[in-house]
Amino acid sequence: MATEIKVPVLGESVTEGTIAEWLKQPGDAVAVDEPIASLETDKVAVDVPSPVAGVMSQHVVAVGDTVEVGAVIAIIEDGASAPAPAPAAAPAAAKAETAAPAASEELLTPAQTMSPAVRRAVLEHGVDPSTIKGTGKDGRLTKEDVLAAAEARAKGPATPAPAPAPAAAPAAPVASGGARGTERVKMTRMRQTIAKRLKAAQDNAAMLTTFNDVDMSAVIEARDKYKDLFAKKHDIRLGFMGFFAKAACLALKDVPSVNAYIDGDEIIYHDYVDISVAVSAPNGLVVPVIRDADKKGFARIEQDIADFGARAKAGTLTMEDMTGGTFTISNGGVFGSLMSTPIINPPQSAVLGLHRIEDRAVVRGGQIVIRPMMYLAMSYDHRLIDGREAVTALKIIKEAIEDPTRMLIDL
Repeated sequence: MATEIKVPVLGESVTEGTIAEWLKQPGDAVAVDEPIASLETDKVAVDVPSPVAGVMSQHVVAVGDTVEVGAVIAIIEDGASAPAPAPAAAPAAAKAETAAPAASEELLTPAQTMSPAVRRAVLEHGVDPSTIKGTGKDGRLTKEDVLAAAEARAKGPATPAPAPAPAAAPAAPVASGGARGTERVKMTRMRQTIAKRLKAAQDNAAMLTTFNDVDMSAVIEARDKYKDLFAKKHDIRLGFMGFFAKAACLALKDVPSVNAYIDGDEIIYHDYVDISVAVSAPNGLVVPVIRDADKKGFARIEQDIADFGARAKAGTLTMEDMTGGTFTISNGGVFGSLMSTPIINPPQSAVLGLHRIEDRAVVRGGQIVIRPMMYLAMSYDHRLIDGREAVTALKIIKEAIEDPTRMLIDL
């Protein structure tokens, strides 16, 4: 008996997705609830599980096709009714089959485990995907795996080089002005959505950015003093993001417009703080949400962030993880950024940009001293948030970071 596999419900307001890759090929055995395809939506990539056990009969759609919720994408035959594999024709054929994998398996397996982003990275860096151990979900390759392999190769082989091949005739020199290649790759659905949303933010909001710098000495001292006890008690690393999330909660409480947004000719204010945290994923930047950040302690916030980071890398974030958010924090400092003008995440009205920490000469008590400094940037929708309010909110964050006791006594 054949079973039609349909696109499942993907979440509120999400009606369609794009087939990113097939995880099962025709002829493959499929177990109940085993993923058969990866579906890329506007926000996350989700696996489509099989509701039955059997054998993959056919793909109804191809990689890259856009499919709506409820559409049939594959057919699975009941295991009992699926055609049995043909017996070996002769002992010689059986021996050959044992000696080497089937040609179709050899050709298809690497492609099945690579997403479009990973495939592009493989092509760009010229690495052999079969030699790389995947760290993603079910052992799949991630873009970071490919980049690490390319970097390791650039540093030189770790084992003795093989015997040199026979010398070949020298290649003819490339003439000046010779042909140069290009590659045209279709944007992933997530990248298209990111592009549209960022452009919409620029088109629809009156964006402006205000800057400040913050002395990280107190936070670094507190972190160094308590990180071991913190990790022992909560089984999680104490990072800097928890400090900034709590500092942002103070600012949003004192300046409600920064935690609001415009809806038509009305302003929607929130009496809670859901902080979207920008996280790097293999297919692009995603912003999972720390819900009720104003009611959570440092440990819970750090646990949420660590969980988001791990699931973003594995590609297991859900629609619910990405929905909502009243304010965003983006940390470009982890990539070495000194200063930037972050773009707000619609329909939110403000975003806080963090940057790298570096020792700089500053004046304290009339003396020039060296302090670990960070530039802060807050971009905001000037239609809703006045300059005074934006500067005030950023100043509250700065003061809370420079004197963390403020976060304990709600000052």
